[in-house]
Amino acid sequence: MESIGSPLMWSLFSAFVLVALFVDFFAMRKQGAHRVSTKEAAIWSLVWVGVSFVFMGWMWWYLGGTGTDEAARAVANDKSLEFLTGYLIEKALAVDNIFVFLMLFTYFAVPAEFQKRVLMIGILGALVLRAVMILVGAWLIAQFHWILYVFGAFLLFTGIKMWWAAGQEPDLDNNPALKWIRGRFKISPTYDGEKMFTMVDGVKMATPLLVVILLIGIVDIVFAVDSIPAIFAITTDPFIVLTSNVFAILGLRAMYFLLANMHERFHLLSYGLAIVLVFIGAKMLLIDVYKIPVAVSLGFTALTLAVTMILSLKIPPKGAQQGGAYPFGSKNKTDEHR
Repeated sequence: MESIGSPLMWSLFSAFVLVALFVDFFAMRKQGAHRVSTKEAAIWSLVWVGVSFVFMGWMWWYLGGTGTDEAARAVANDKSLEFLTGYLIEKALAVDNIFVFLMLFTYFAVPAEFQKRVLMIGILGALVLRAVMILVGAWLIAQFHWILYVFGAFLLFTGIKMWWAAGQEPDLDNNPALKWIRGRFKISPTYDGEKMFTMVDGVKMATPLLVVILLIGIVDIVFAVDSIPAIFAITTDPFIVLTSNVFAILGLRAMYFLLANMHERFHLLSYGLAIVLVFIGAKMLLIDVYKIPVAVSLGFTALTLAVTMILSLKIPPKGAQQGGAYPFGSKNKTDEHR
């Protein structure tokens, strides 16, 4: 499969990601467990978005965007546009991740000062998972062109399902993953700092924090299955696919704290995401009949998300989401597993 990723580009990108994660971990460790303010989240969100655009600008320059070679300039412009479109789509889908994280944190009453650590672990898992799935997806597309039709049909189905489920309150009490975890761990009724296991009356138990981390890992898998086919509808270049995904994920933690207090304001965003997924699925199914230009995909995605966000601000939600005050819905449910 053709790719613009030279050994130098892959090396510099890998080095940057490692440095970024190190800085993020160092800052988190230095600050310790604390409640992240909206100001802090906004600053970090702007930093991550700025870094993503700096990377795109560097890639455009490296590919010859400022040179005199017209062919090189065309490649630089096309790849930069693919990166921007993929980044926007992945960032938009990440917002849906954020709303699910918020639901989990509310349901399990995760203290605000512990949420940052949980998100960081989730982001690391997402990065590794996306890298593996992208490599597998790229190999499948290179070997079996028809797999694009499978991806397209899956995105259509996912978009329709997302539209149908938008606005409905998820039933975590009957969630199969949560039932599986409850059946295999004795879970303490309270948190013990940032520990994942604790002793209760001489019995070793998992803390609710471990349960949340496991569920976020499962959420990462579910959303990766949705988002990876979406980016392959924009480009099949593994370098663009991976970099746009990684840069969208790196700013996920900061974006969570920025949007955590305003999720109800964007209650219609899921409908916009559903429309985008249906459009991308249709684009993939039509790939051998008519190739929808990347610029059209970018414009459609940006316009759809903008309209649904504006409508969210103008149309009040039907009702606020309810969150359980007790980590597992009721004390009796937890006691059953002692």
